[in-house]
Amino acid sequence: MAKPKVLLYEEIHQKGLEYLSKHADIVWASGYEEETLCREAAEVSGIVIRAKGQASAKVMDSAPLLKIIGRHGVGVDNIDVAAATERGIYVANTPGVNNESVAEHAVGMMLALSKRILEGDQAIRRGHWDFRYESRGQEIMGKTLGVVGLGNIGYRVAQICHAAFNMKILYHDELSKPRAEKELSARKVELEELLRSSDYVSLHVPALPSTHHLMNADRLNLMKKTAFLINTSRGSVVDGDALYDALKEGRIAMAALDVHEEEPLPADNKLLTLTNTVLTPHMASHTEEAMIAMSMIARDVVRVIQGKAPQHPVNAPGK
Repeated sequence: MAKPKVLLYEEIHQKGLEYLSKHADIVWASGYEEETLCREAAEVSGIVIRAKGQASAKVMDSAPLLKIIGRHGVGVDNIDVAAATERGIYVANTPGVNNESVAEHAVGMMLALSKRILEGDQAIRRGHWDFRYESRGQEIMGKTLGVVGLGNIGYRVAQICHAAFNMKILYHDELSKPRAEKELSARKVELEELLRSSDYVSLHVPALPSTHHLMNADRLNLMKKTAFLINTSRGSVVDGDALYDALKEGRIAMAALDVHEEEPLPADNKLLTLTNTVLTPHMASHTEEAMIAMSMIARDVVRVIQGKAPQHPVNAPGK
């Protein structure tokens, strides 16, 4: 009896591939255009999607055997969840498995900015030893951290910063977070107050219409001139042009971005011309531990193909 087929948009860790291969034949996407994906999804029972490509209603309609779309990671903004639900297709993800990796990356970016580590590295490679006399970093100890979106990752960032650097924690979230208020002495405030009061602002919100360009020119202007902005959430949360202007004009001190409005980041992006930025290529979750854990979305894909419910469903088709 032939194995069911699963379409993978991108590579995943070998651990996940090995598990998936025991139960299904793997089909690799040859491109991310909708027409290509529709053609290659024609006979598959499952899809595993990462950051590239879309799982659109049209792709689903081209796959009559499709039972599940598994998201390698957490965010499902490149999956039409409503369309999947209407068609009786499960969407599942891997919640929580990259909390530590992304939180550590955000804190690492804070340190890199504060200590001007990237600039120092580039200077010494140019033979410019006197950069040590020209640069002035700052200590993180005792500063105020503003966390926008105090979910699992935002909480972990706050926890690290409070424990390691005795930072004061402000947060803005739709919900109150009693645990953070008790354990970290965190204080819930409106976004405007958070921006005015924080030395570091770390963004941890999903990509939604309500969060598109959440950090626009007006909100960037509320920040201290000495403040640092860190974004490891989604690129659309920050207006890149407004951020460039704020950094160029010295209206905020520095910014670190792991996610970008357009990915891959174009070579002519203006942020690349600035020295008061640290930019990474959407890699915050790319640790060995997190990559293994995310690849095990394979388990839920296999469960659903075998007629079981997924352990981590995003939707509830048929209800």
